[in-house]
Amino acid sequence: MENTIVELKFSLDTFYFLISGILVMWMAAGFAMLEAGLVRSKNTTEILTKNIALYSIACTMFLLVGYNIMYVDNAEGGIMPSLGALIGTQAADADHSLESDFFFQVVFVATAMSIVSGAVAERMKLWAFLAFTVVLTGFIYPMEGYWTWGGGFLSEMGFVDFAGSAIVHGAGAAAALAGVILLGARKGKYGKNGEVYPIPGSNLPLATLGTFILWMGWFGFNGGSQLLLSDKENATAVGQILLNTNAAAAMGAIAALFVCKVLWGKADLTMVLNGALAGLVVITADPLSPSPLMACLLGLLGGSLVVFSIIALDKIKIDDPVGAISVHGICGALGIMLVPLSNGDASVVNQLIGLVTILAFVFVASLIVWAILKYTMGIRVTEEEELNGMDQHDCGVEAYPEFVSVRNN
Repeated sequence: MENTIVELKFSLDTFYFLISGILVMWMAAGFAMLEAGLVRSKNTTEILTKNIALYSIACTMFLLVGYNIMYVDNAEGGIMPSLGALIGTQAADADHSLESDFFFQVVFVATAMSIVSGAVAERMKLWAFLAFTVVLTGFIYPMEGYWTWGGGFLSEMGFVDFAGSAIVHGAGAAAALAGVILLGARKGKYGKNGEVYPIPGSNLPLATLGTFILWMGWFGFNGGSQLLLSDKENATAVGQILLNTNAAAAMGAIAALFVCKVLWGKADLTMVLNGALAGLVVITADPLSPSPLMACLLGLLGGSLVVFSIIALDKIKIDDPVGAISVHGICGALGIMLVPLSNGDASVVNQLIGLVTILAFVFVASLIVWAILKYTMGIRVTEEEELNGMDQHDCGVEAYPEFVSVRNN
């Protein structure tokens, strides 16, 4: 009987891991739809190509290299990981199958890379982007992931990042920022005297659908990070996590809606969408410890901050077509630093050290890789190619062929 119960618990936790991983994988569709909706029609096919290609590359690189660096045969509290072979060996006392653990972890890697694709949209060469994808998903992300979730020195120090506000979202934003700095802004985005000219997206219904898909996928992202479901304590915790995740997202959207009303007298849908995502990123740092009301407060802060962050980045000419750096970077940092408000095991000092370590490492490493790509194969398309659209240059297939003769420049 005891063996049967153990096997049932093992099966249930494995199944929960797999279902959570499937939900997180579905976030790839969310990112693809969000980004396709927020870029111009002439760049839609190319951004969709980037999203499906980056997911495929991320899965392959994490299988061949990344998982080994992050998890296999690593020393507790270390700085440098060891290199194992593929996904290692199943531990005798494991709570779930190692294969399900790999599947759940690999979709997180793809999420981090998806953040980059939106920030560098509409002017980056496809193949330079894919080359960077290989390095980020195979080496950069797994290294900082080992320091935290892999049992490295940040986890031993007491740094708390439950589901990846810094480890996934902040890392993706740091890599994106490095690329955007070297890439430069889209043509026509900024004037000589500091003017900011909005470049509207082509399909807001698609962007809204993408946001709802991401919202849904986040239940697997945060809920699955509890890792277990098969007993009363963990099942209760998962319920709390999903409740708080939903509450933060909802309040983030409401906060952004009201901030837009106060600033401009109108509801800016793109800001509302980013407000919901900001609430999700903030609560990701610790979705279990806060009360539901505290989760609402965290969402409120994230949804408000993201609007001002997007405006501020535009003022310093950091061109981010989808607001990814603000949503995932600025709000990810906010979430990390707010963890001690509800989690007694976290300290402000340890949170700050962990946050700065992850962001600095990923930013510097990414800046080096982007620079190498820039001065070898180049990272930006020509002005003529940018004017004609990335679809025509990189893919040769128009997403909206009926409008091929009417360019939104």
